[in-house]
Amino acid sequence: MDEFDYIVIGAGSAGCVLANRLSADPAHRVCLVEAGKDSRHPLIDSPLTWMQAAADARFTWGYESEPDPNLDGRSQPVPRGRIMGGCSAINGTMYIRGAAADYDAWRDAGHAGWGYDDVLPYFRKSEASWRGASEHHGAEGEMDISPMLPDPALFPAFRKTGEELGYPACPDFNIPQPEGFGMPDCTIRKGRRASTMRAFIDPVKARGNLTILSGAQARRILFEGRRATGLELRQGGAMRTLKCRHEIVLSAGALNSPQLLMLSGIGPAAQLKQNGIALLEDLSGVGQNLQDHPIAMGIWKSAVPIGFNRDIRLDRIARGFVTWQLTGKGPMSQSPMSVQGFIRSGEEQERPDLQFQIVHSGYDARVWFPLWRSRPTAMFSCGAILLNPESRGEVTLAGADPHVLPRVQFNFMQAEGDRQRLLKGFRFIRRFMTTGPAAEMAETELAPGPAAQDDEAILGWLRASLISAGHPAGTCAMGSVVDSELRVKGVAGLRVADASIMPDVIRGNTHAPTVMIAEKAADMIGRVARSAGGAA
Repeated sequence: MDEFDYIVIGAGSAGCVLANRLSADPAHRVCLVEAGKDSRHPLIDSPLTWMQAAADARFTWGYESEPDPNLDGRSQPVPRGRIMGGCSAINGTMYIRGAAADYDAWRDAGHAGWGYDDVLPYFRKSEASWRGASEHHGAEGEMDISPMLPDPALFPAFRKTGEELGYPACPDFNIPQPEGFGMPDCTIRKGRRASTMRAFIDPVKARGNLTILSGAQARRILFEGRRATGLELRQGGAMRTLKCRHEIVLSAGALNSPQLLMLSGIGPAAQLKQNGIALLEDLSGVGQNLQDHPIAMGIWKSAVPIGFNRDIRLDRIARGFVTWQLTGKGPMSQSPMSVQGFIRSGEEQERPDLQFQIVHSGYDARVWFPLWRSRPTAMFSCGAILLNPESRGEVTLAGADPHVLPRVQFNFMQAEGDRQRLLKGFRFIRRFMTTGPAAEMAETELAPGPAAQDDEAILGWLRASLISAGHPAGTCAMGSVVDSELRVKGVAGLRVADASIMPDVIRGNTHAPTVMIAEKAADMIGRVARSAGGAA
């Protein structure tokens, strides 16, 4: 019973999709392995509480980045989902693909089959979009895509501000060339988070050929010669070995996938030797090329009442919880985003390289009630996210024990080009918040404050406040670690399919592209099985 045709490691944004697609053929026995467990907790299911879920040790791995020399030696939490659904169960639910040019660049770098025209059908395949079927969108997929509802007072004012600054309205960010201001789409179904667990596994988990092992942490991939033939894992305190007849697919994410490869003997030879791991294949790219989107922040006090703060008063949030449970509507069905825009940091940029966001909430937002806890400050949290960073980090082993998390070094702002464009991004925040209708909404700059004017003062603020957007990618990249079919170089029977295979991170949120990668990987694997008559 422990022998399968396919083993998928990691039930996250990619793994759940792969398990669904591979088990659609009843002739294939598929096992989905996840270190975390399933959860129906309201923190997970409510789109409003995603930040609380991402900070909850019950649902995450507990990653903390290494002290970053470019951020004054500061570390920061790196939320990664240790739960069925992975990061799709704790993210901000935004569904954004990036631009067509992102994928065309992959193709032009030598990765055949990864251009925009190649991957668009896989995006469409997953979608059940509120926009309906079109050349850009799908309507028959498993993953519900719904609009993020705009604040009726704030969004029109901020959109008009964008127009006054010369930016067009962009009602759909999932088009080939997104640019301008609008509101994002989200993976939300009837007011509840549509994680890949809910969308792709819940409807098919009764399949007789699909085995789901939760609370099962992968320890190493097993090989016979140079072919992957099994998986060693620990579940409930006991060791267990699974055998695989055809292929193992590693979908553990940009941090855990390179770790498991290295624990299995695939990676930089010197690093493996240092940790006492026998070398199977010397792949220097494993764990390298780490990319993420850094966020330059600015905080402004609001000059107008914020409805979100009103809604999270204790009595109102209690009523809102009941309403949400019964109807899927109300404040708990949405995140408090005011506006979003894709913009260029300068005229020299050929396309948008910044993702601008305003959230009508702040660092002190929490449930409150008179005489118990003070009302949160009415504020706007503004972010300029650098979408194509030049800086590169790495994931390295902290030991040979699979339960010891690897080291994560982002090296944010290492490159001078990143520093300059983040400076421009921050200055755009100030320009936006002091223009037209936005200037009427914003009263005072709370952080870093008006005193920070010259470049060095702003860079000091960025070193003290810059955070990750939670989009790590690139650590098992096509070209250096896997080929264009996602097969790990130098061995057989093993692929990687998650955000780690991106040679360059896309210019947008990474959940939607990761689902696409899984769809494409499943098709690749299916073609191999069909060409071998189902025997390979």
